[in-house]
Amino acid sequence: MDRLSEYISRFNNATVLVVGDIIADHYVWGKVERISPEAPVPIVDVQSESFMLGGAGNVTGNILSLGGKVKLCGVVGRDDMGRWIVNRLKSEGVCTDGIVVEDGRPSSKKTRVIAHNQHVVRFDHESRGDISRESQDIILEYIRTHIDDIKVVVISDYAKGVITRNLVKNILELALEYNLCIIVDPKLKHFDFYTGATVITPNTSEASIASGLTIIDDETLLKAGNVLLKQSNAEAVLITRSEHGMSLFQRNNDVIHIPAVAREVYDVTGAGDTVVSTLALSVAAGASLSDAAILANYAGGIVVGIVGTATVHQEQLIAALNDVKKQ
Repeated sequence: MDRLSEYISRFNNATVLVVGDIIADHYVWGKVERISPEAPVPIVDVQSESFMLGGAGNVTGNILSLGGKVKLCGVVGRDDMGRWIVNRLKSEGVCTDGIVVEDGRPSSKKTRVIAHNQHVVRFDHESRGDISRESQDIILEYIRTHIDDIKVVVISDYAKGVITRNLVKNILELALEYNLCIIVDPKLKHFDFYTGATVITPNTSEASIASGLTIIDDETLLKAGNVLLKQSNAEAVLITRSEHGMSLFQRNNDVIHIPAVAREVYDVTGAGDTVVSTLALSVAAGASLSDAAILANYAGGIVVGIVGTATVHQEQLIAALNDVKKQ
C-alpha cells in the first residue's frame, strides 16, 4: 500500500490528455407520491435541478479532483448548453483551447430524473453523427501542438460522434511516433477503431459482445479476455466486472483478478469515467498497469456509493488505502 500511496503523491505532476464526447449531465431531483391519471406512470414532484459535466468532461473532472493536470479535446454546439459546458470547464481551471464549436450540431445533454434516489427515466439531446473532418483536423492539430507535454491519452468514447475512425487512426499513429500510452473507454460499435491501443477497458457486457463469448464464469471470462487481447492487439485489456471487481489481461502475463472494494452500490453512473481517469493518471505518475488498475478499482468503489455523476478526490483515495491497512 505504501507503493500505491507513493503514486498518488505524484499525481500533482502528472498530465493526461482526454479526447472524447463531452456531455452535460442534467439531474432533476424529486419525489413520487402518486401515479398519473393520464397514464400508468409516476408523477415526479420536482424539488431541485443540477448540472454536471459528464462523459469526457467527467473524466477530466476526476483527473482534476485527484490532483492531476489535464488537457481536453472535444466538440460542443453553438448553443446555450455548449456555452455552459465551456464556462463550466473554465471555472474548473481547464483550458478550453481544445474544445471545438461546431455549427449546426447540438451539444450533448442527458437529463436524468431521480426520485427517492432511484433513476426514474432519462432523455437525451444529442447528435450521434460523426463530427466534421474540419473539427477532427483542429483536434489533431491541438494534440500535435501539445504532444511534448503528454505521456497518456484517454479516448473517452460515448458514441456521440467525436471518436471517429479517422481521428483514432491519427491518434494511434502519433502514439507510435511519440511513445504515448493510449487508454480507451470503449463503445461496442467502435471496437475495431481501437486496434493497437495500449489498454482497452470494457465492462463485462461489452467484453462479452465484442469477444462473441458470454461471460458467465471464470472460464468464459478467461477466454473472452484473451480473445479481446488478441483481437485488439493491445498491451492490456482491463475488464470491469461491477461487484466482482476487475480482471487485467496483459500480453505474456498471468491474469490479475482485483476484487471489488465497494461497500454499497447506489449508482454506477460515471463509474467507468472514474476508473479510466484514475488508471490513466496512475500510469502518467509512473505506476505499472497492475498497480494502476488496483488504484482505479479503489476509486471506482468510492464513486458507486454516490448517487449521480461524481468525482473522486485524492484524499478519498488515500483514505480508502488507509482503511485497508487497518484491516
